[in-house]
Amino acid sequence: MPGDVDSAPGSLAAKSPFELRVNLGDSVPESDVRSALATGEMGFLHSFTTGSAVDGPGIRVVAWTAGCMWRCLYCHNPDTWTMRNGIPVTIARATEELRKYRHGLRTMKGGFTLSGGEPLMQHRFAVKLLGAASAMGIHVALDTNGYLGDRLTDAEVDAIDLFLLDLKGWDPERHLRLTGMDNGPTLQFARRLAARRRPVWVRFVLVPGLSDDEPTVSGIARFAASLGNVERVDVLPFHQMGRYKWAQLGLEYTLDHVEPPAPESVEWACGVFKSEGLRAY
Repeated sequence: MPGDVDSAPGSLAAKSPFELRVNLGDSVPESDVRSALATGEMGFLHSFTTGSAVDGPGIRVVAWTAGCMWRCLYCHNPDTWTMRNGIPVTIARATEELRKYRHGLRTMKGGFTLSGGEPLMQHRFAVKLLGAASAMGIHVALDTNGYLGDRLTDAEVDAIDLFLLDLKGWDPERHLRLTGMDNGPTLQFARRLAARRRPVWVRFVLVPGLSDDEPTVSGIARFAASLGNVERVDVLPFHQMGRYKWAQLGLEYTLDHVEPPAPESVEWACGVFKSEGLRAY
């Protein structure tokens, strides 16, 4: 894999997804934005990062899209909520960027993960970029909240090697308060992936006072276990690494005084998932 990357403004490469990036697509006319979304010939990316060991199997390159319809209270990348904060990138340029890493990814049994933001807000671009990576012989994963999963055809679903599915909460009302959106479409997409026997890794953020209660963890654990296609669960401890972005973007951040969960809380949550027969980390 290549070494250090240039993280200058406008560069696709970033040393960390926690870099604040805003207004990078403001110069694109609205008509071009609509055309890009319809055709997938152009997308809006926050950045590319390399060397990830937490976004799928092996060492991976991750592309972070701009644009998300959810407003999670603990979001560490609120600059990815707005699509125009991303860099406008043609599918040709994104593919060429990915091509730089193909030999290293195959050698290290890694792959490419498309994350966000929410990639399916740009579903045509997402399908084309994932398809280009697959054509290079690279393992591909899609990290999604699943809310817009019905935008993908069955053939497009089947062409993706792995889904990293974000399950934020279980109770519909609490999920609405936590994310601003209903969890029904997410759960329906999870069932669809199960019916099509697509491999899934569940990602669950453990937030003290918001998602660390027994009904939430047990509800998600039972649901995940019932699907039959969940290969592992990643319990992700809440952190404050993105707090500075809320301040710089002028957004009200209500979790300023929330501490990360204690190690024993993370161990307990993993234990709940394991008690349902799931691999949890």
